Amino acid sequence: QVQLVESGGGLVQAGDSLRLSCTASGRTFSMYNMGWFRQAPGKEREFVAVIGWSGSTNYANSVRGRFTISRDNAKNTVYLQMNSLKPEDTAVYYCAAGRRGLSATLYDYNDWGQGTQVTVSS
Repeated sequence: QVQLVESGGGLVQAGDSLRLSCTASGRTFSMYNMGWFRQAPGKEREFVAVIGWSGSTNYANSVRGRFTISRDNAKNTVYLQMNSLKPEDTAVYYCAAGRRGLSATLYDYNDWGQGTQVTVSS
């Protein structure tokens, strides 16, 4: 089990960039696949991106080419660089830890952070 804390959210304008961070506790961070999900008001939580323990990545079609996920195992941290932000990117962003490959399914992740709000104005 890992404990996750997200940071870096905020209010930006369309076209701006933000970088989210998620720091994990524990000494086995490097063994986990780390995902980012988001949930907009009134909508279900949806997959954004995942990075495997080996560095492989997978993205939702809606963010591919604009968002980049990366990790620094020495710092127990996963990042989500978000460029060319759109109003439809507005949501609470959650990081999650799992061990079932580059999964886009939230049920494959066992540990979740508390979320960080990202608001993109038009």
